[in-house]
This record gives sequence, structure tokens and C-alpha cells, in this order.
Amino acid sequence: MDWKSLPAFLAVARSGSLRAGAAQVDGTHATVRRQIEGLEAQLGTTLFRRAAGGLTLTAAGRRLLPQAIEAEAALLKGFSAVKGLDREASGRIRLSADPMTAHYLLAPVLAEFAALYPEIEIELKLSYTVDSIEKDETDISVRHVIEVDEDAVGRKLFPLSLGVFASRSYVDTQLPKAGPKGKGLTWIGYGEVPELRAMIEASAFPAARVRHTVGDPQMHVHLARAGAGMTFLAHWVPSVFPELQRVPGTGLDQRRSTWILLHGGLRRVRRARLLVDYLSAALMERRAEFIGQ
Repeated sequence: MDWKSLPAFLAVARSGSLRAGAAQVDGTHATVRRQIEGLEAQLGTTLFRRAAGGLTLTAAGRRLLPQAIEAEAALLKGFSAVKGLDREASGRIRLSADPMTAHYLLAPVLAEFAALYPEIEIELKLSYTVDSIEKDETDISVRHVIEVDEDAVGRKLFPLSLGVFASRSYVDTQLPKAGPKGKGLTWIGYGEVPELRAMIEASAFPAARVRHTVGDPQMHVHLARAGAGMTFLAHWVPSVFPELQRVPGTGLDQRRSTWILLHGGLRRVRRARLLVDYLSAALMERRAEFIGQ
């Protein structure tokens, strides 16, 4: 069966002429005539009879008509179902996060999500700068910030605790030898960052030397693991790198919170809500590691 002839048959049956039927299916008079003639040849019967008022259905045509309408309805239902799937759980979604969170926390979560929703494509952008939702740089953003200053749909999950961490060997060997206010100890620094300087001054070790300047937080983790000194890290990091520990006598900075932000225009887009809900649930499972004590 040449299924392309079915719309032509229905259009002519409904309109009563080849020309009007061609207009309904966005075709030409000649194309519709060939499709009708081809269908009649396949079925071995005449479907239309020419009359003064146009074309009318023969007995065979009248018998075919309800079956053709039923087939058309089934096809349209199938098309609608496919389009619904596209709106519901397929297509591309842009996600931004900082590399530390993405590498060590989000990677397995995104792999699980991709297995559950194989038609959703994730475009992941990693940066320690904040991608703007208002400027359409990203659709969904995982952020650890003090406040959100963008017009976006936000979901605040929990506080993100920052603490002073070092390797267990550094704590065991260097902390007992430290002088007043941490004199003799070493900080791994970020350079001329006023906020970091203020955090050091407010810590238990303001007299410790800022010896290293490293702009990459992931390198801070590896240097601290190797015993190069102390640094500020998120409280969840030792759950991934157990050779790190919080330095005794230090507190936690909980001014920041972990947020998942969504572009307002996507709040009713199913694939975006699916990803936001999945990320939220996965991060909430590790809530205690983010907050600390």
C-alpha cells in the first residue's frame, strides 16, 4: 500500500474535487490525480465517479472511507504521541556547574539520568565563573553562592559549609609544632583575593604563611592531599578524598548555600524539570556532607 495516497483520497472525498483536495494536502491537481489513480490500481476498483457537481464516492469508495478515516486518526494519534515525547522527555538542556562539583558529585548522577532518559541531551559547561541565566548563557545552573542576584526560578537546597582542611599527615606532624595563631603553618592561597584574606584573618591560624598561590580549587585539593599545607574546601570534599581532614580547632563558614537555578522560560518544559528534580534529589541525599557540624 502506498500510504501517501491515503491523504489524497480523504481530501478528495471530503472536498468533492481534485483541485480542492490538492489545496488541502498542499499538493498539485496532477499529483493528487496520480495518487488517486494509483490507489485505484492497487485496489483494483474505482473509488470516485465524476458527476455534474464534482467527484462522488462509488460504493467501493464509501466502504473504504471509514477505514481510511480510522487509519488517519491512528496516524495522527501516533504523531501526537511522538510530539508529546519530544516536549516531555527529549531534546537538549544546558547545564552549568563548577568543575569540583561536576567532577566529583555530578558525573555519576548525570550518567544515571542519561540512562533513564536516553532522548535528553545534556550540554555541560564547567566554569568557576557564574554563567548568566538572564543572558541565556545556560538553562540550569548549580551554584554555591551567598545570594542569587538573577531573575531565575531558584531552588535553595541547603547551606554549603567551607572549612579548613589539610592532609592527616600534615595535621599530625605540623600542627603540634605550630606557634601562636598558627605561626609556622602554611596556607595554600588563591592570590590577591580579599575574601580569602578575610577568612584567614578570622580563622584560628591568622599568623600562618600564605606560601602558595594557586588559582585552581582542584589543585588545592591535590596539594593539600600531598601535605603542602592548609586550604579552604567544601565540607563534602573529604567524603571523596578521605586522606583529608578538617583541621582541629577550626570552624565552618556557612554563608553560602547550594542552589539549583532554572531559566524562567523553561519552568514548564518537562526535560528541564526532570533534570532539576533529579539533581535536587541526588544532592539532598548528600546533605549532611555539605552542611557538616
